[in-house]
Amino acid sequence: MTASSSAQGHPLSLSADDRAQVEAVEQLARRGSGSLDTLVAGLDAPSWAVRRAVVGALARLGSPAVTPLRDVLSHRRDSEARLAAAVEALVASSGDVEGSLEPLAEDSNPAVVCDVAQVLGRRRSRRSVPLLARLTVHPDDNVAVASIEALGRIGGGAAVDTLLAALGSGNFFRIFPAIDVLGRCGDPIVVPALLGLLSDPFYALEATRALGRTGQEAAVPALVGLLRRGNDALVRGAAVALVDIHEAQVQRFGGARAVQGALRGDSDVAMLGRRLSQALNGADSAEKAALSRLLGWVGGPDAASGLLKLLDGPDPSVARAAAGALAELGSDADAQILRALRDGDSARRRVLLPLVGRRAASVPDVLACLEDRDAAVRALAADTLSRIGDPAAVPALFMRLVDDDPRVVQATVGAIQSLGSEETERMALEAARSPDGRLRRAALRIIAYFGYPRGLDVLLQAMRDPDERLRDAAIFGLPFIEDPRAVDALLTAAAHESERTRAAAMRALGQTEKEARITSTLLGGLNDRDPWVRYYACQSLGKLNEEAAADAIVALADDDAGQVRVAVVDALAHMHTEGAMTALRRAATSADADVRRAALLGLGVARRPDALPVLLEAVGSEDAATRLVALSAVAEYDAPETLPALLRAAGDRDDSVRSAAVGFLATRTGMPATQALVTLLGDVTLRERVVSALALPIDGRLPGLLTALEAADEVTAPLLVAALARMRRADARAALLQCLVSASPVGRRAAAPAVAALGTVEAREALEHASTHDDDAEVRRACLLALGR
Repeated sequence: MTASSSAQGHPLSLSADDRAQVEAVEQLARRGSGSLDTLVAGLDAPSWAVRRAVVGALARLGSPAVTPLRDVLSHRRDSEARLAAAVEALVASSGDVEGSLEPLAEDSNPAVVCDVAQVLGRRRSRRSVPLLARLTVHPDDNVAVASIEALGRIGGGAAVDTLLAALGSGNFFRIFPAIDVLGRCGDPIVVPALLGLLSDPFYALEATRALGRTGQEAAVPALVGLLRRGNDALVRGAAVALVDIHEAQVQRFGGARAVQGALRGDSDVAMLGRRLSQALNGADSAEKAALSRLLGWVGGPDAASGLLKLLDGPDPSVARAAAGALAELGSDADAQILRALRDGDSARRRVLLPLVGRRAASVPDVLACLEDRDAAVRALAADTLSRIGDPAAVPALFMRLVDDDPRVVQATVGAIQSLGSEETERMALEAARSPDGRLRRAALRIIAYFGYPRGLDVLLQAMRDPDERLRDAAIFGLPFIEDPRAVDALLTAAAHESERTRAAAMRALGQTEKEARITSTLLGGLNDRDPWVRYYACQSLGKLNEEAAADAIVALADDDAGQVRVAVVDALAHMHTEGAMTALRRAATSADADVRRAALLGLGVARRPDALPVLLEAVGSEDAATRLVALSAVAEYDAPETLPALLRAAGDRDDSVRSAAVGFLATRTGMPATQALVTLLGDVTLRERVVSALALPIDGRLPGLLTALEAADEVTAPLLVAALARMRRADARAALLQCLVSASPVGRRAAAPAVAALGTVEAREALEHASTHDDDAEVRRACLLALGR
């Protein structure tokens, strides 16, 4: 299939007619408000792509387009596509949408009012909260529900108060959406009202789910109570809610264990475990995963057996959750895991082996898995023996070095290298003399890893073998044995008739100590007819930092082989001569993308001020991979231009570049870096990564967070507090207590649950004091809720 036919077949590709119409829309948009009538008419376009272009154009025109779009909502309601496009344009508009739409809230057509509420909510218009609050008691249920959902999007104290009032409306159609929206707002103030609905069978399950979505610790005791007394549906709902709260607490405060503590502190843990196991029957995948996690936290005699049954289910997410819960049980589940390992098939063993505890008693059952017919199980068994750390397993592992599957051999070699033993050297030397080539190669790798002096003769013998793979294994090990004969053998191999052997020798010489004959051999390798020999010779000269070879290396900058050109750049990055730097700057503009990126990395390593302009220019490259490499190089500089470059990259169109920028900002010291990260909290796609970055205890982080809290709004304040809480350090805990006293009212309110999560006497006393003495009523209420009152 040709590229053009492939593009035409793609479901998201535009037809030629669509492309022409989209271009026409862009031309109309460039003419300004004179094209309004034509653009509004385009809201009827049958093509979604064209309508989307029209929506974007009208949104950019701002206020002039608002009135005709409003007229579509009120007078041209005969097309759903047109209405949907008008709503999208109003949501995205840069004009005064609120001022134009709010009078439409009095329209006699409820459908018009619903659209108005939707637009205002999606614009998160705080000025519209009073209007939307009035609409929640509109005679039409659809209008009331649309307004409730809009207030949920906007959030804030006034919106929450209105939503709480909706719970008392007595109207089923309004109470249910209000419960959902209140749960999603995450405000601790809503918890008491939602708890009050748990006694109503009609709303209990929905209130349970909403309590989980709040993420508030204050809901935990009541939800644990539901596990004991609720029906199966409520038990499953409570399990999901408790896991949601746990995840939210971990996100906000780091290693929060409030849910585990409440479960394990229950008066009858055994009964709780049985109840959770019973609720597994009839549960869906999400509920089974949540019940699994709770069983892992509760423990008890029924937990392991219930979790083992879930390992064989059709849903991998449930099996993973059950396996994780079994790991939480620790030694309490060891006996049952080993029994299941003995009796299980290959699929069961693949899940169970990573859960086997680090006890010598587990070794016999794991050794049996080395004989499993599934290669993945055999490899996992080798990894597990390595983790257990009992050298008694080494003889059995040596027997698997001739396995037919290379993954198993790799895992087995790694396990032997990890375990070691007094017998390992003897067995490796014996295996290295085996007539089986597979066993010899593996044994040579083990000898090389440990650098056994007695293994030199074995390696030298392998150097004379006609099998190239054996020679490769021997060459790899020679640099790690301190004996002049090892270097002599490498220098001889560098002139071998086999290109593969010469390349391996050049690579190994880079692991030796620098001396004249080694440098001379590597310089000779630069002229070898084989590109891989030239590649490794160049690379090794760089590793040895042989600056005298810089001119010879630069001469290969135009080598026909791409890998050699990359090796040239890599080698020059280790050198500090002016010629090397000039060559690197030239390579940074190469047409070869690999060479260009390698040069940018090399310039970053050198950190020369005169290279920074080249790197900054590359950060704006059209190629995302080049931007990423250039950014990592720029991040190495402590220069005034670095921080702005990182901040711009955090808004890059490529996610990997954005993530890297946040990562570099995260490890940068000083308040300016913290302030830059705080400005990124407005980007929802980056928010979690930014909070994690702010939680790193870097120099300047604490004062930067405290300063940001003074001006934080209701969205950013909880995020800043979460970063402080996640640090889990004494100075961060002190800063949280300080926030409860000196931050803005929004910051103090956000700090209350984080202070409660500290669980110290000092934290409780601070909350007690603030709950009665703070100047702000909302802060006092937040402190009372954090105290569980």
